Amino acid sequence: MAFLLCNSITSHFQSHSQRAQNDSLSQSRRQFHVEPGPREKALLAEDPSLKRFKSHKKGVARIKRLGDVLTVVVVASCCYEIYVRAVMREEARKQAGASGASA
Repeated sequence: MAFLLCNSITSHFQSHSQRAQNDSLSQSRRQFHVEPGPREKALLAEDPSLKRFKSHKKGVARIKRLGDVLTVVVVASCCYEIYVRAVMREEARKQAGASGASA
């Protein structure tokens, strides 16, 4: 890992002329994609015995949706409560103004 880091740092600081000279050398070091063998494929395959331990995506989605709905309901009820208090305060001011003017 340190070799790769050191190699990438030195290549970053090289000039363009030096990169052109080392271009053929860097192409020979490139590795080509290799298909995984049967052991790797077996390790990456889904194991039916572990299926019961995996999270259920549908259940998680339902819980997220329930949380979103509850959030919307709480925000809407807060907005309604603010609206009702503002209307009640405005009515109280009108009544206070009307009773103060008639007195």
